[in-house]
Amino acid sequence: MILLEADQIRVALAGRPVVNGVGLRVAAGQMLALLGPNGAGKTTLLAALAGLRPFQGEIRIQGRSLARLNRRERARALAYLPQGQTAHWPLTVRRLVELGRLPHQAPWHPPAAADRLAVASALERTGIAALAERPFDTLSGGERARALLARVLAVEAPLVLADEPVASLDPYHQLRVMELLRGHADTGAAVIVVLHDLTLAARFCDELVLLRDGMLVASGAPRIRAHHAPLGRYLSRDGFARRIRESALRIAVAATFSRSRAPWMNAGSTVARCRIGSSGACNLLVG
Repeated sequence: MILLEADQIRVALAGRPVVNGVGLRVAAGQMLALLGPNGAGKTTLLAALAGLRPFQGEIRIQGRSLARLNRRERARALAYLPQGQTAHWPLTVRRLVELGRLPHQAPWHPPAAADRLAVASALERTGIAALAERPFDTLSGGERARALLARVLAVEAPLVLADEPVASLDPYHQLRVMELLRGHADTGAAVIVVLHDLTLAARFCDELVLLRDGMLVASGAPRIRAHHAPLGRYLSRDGFARRIRESALRIAVAATFSRSRAPWMNAGSTVARCRIGSSGACNLLVG
């Protein structure tokens, strides 16, 4: 079942095109990574998919046009996790997570049993039930990330949009957050996540979508192989402008891309090479 369809999405900021003709389809149970260099349009596209940016084109969630959904319907259909690990009020973790249930509650009514159950489940799944009465601003970075993710999970939306949810986290918490998002997709939801780390994208996601200058330039299902290599590998600026987290492995991420979409990659670089074979397969080598 296709949960989200986006056709010919275009977004302009201050008269400058930032997203230009991007199309996506995400099915139930699928986790899709948006990749690309800084300024490629990933965050802007995600905000447009959430209905938070004016856009041209068509976005459908579960077959219904996003433009035809009222605010409550939209808030139930999708949950959005923006960049950063901040809250604007000194809330306890429990109260923060309870905000995820607002789309399901009647105005001025207390939480129902279903709301309390959803909040308890989200706290348990993210491993922060013991922190429920702690003020959010006293938590560590990893704990904050999981608390904000718990709010998103409490919505129980069929679609989750997460913008760089692992940014600034240590490797352990990066893996933990990605495992939680992957687990949510495995329940039958669809997840779209903005990432800079190719190793995490290849490990947890079903499809990689590469953006550059606001355009979709390549997409495909990842395959992964790894072997020992020196630490501290990099991607070139023409690759993704991002240092891969130091690891004892060299990761080669390979996806099947269209011939017409692959040439943007830096084929001449010693650290980001793209070879297109007779089958049209493009192997992006990291390291």
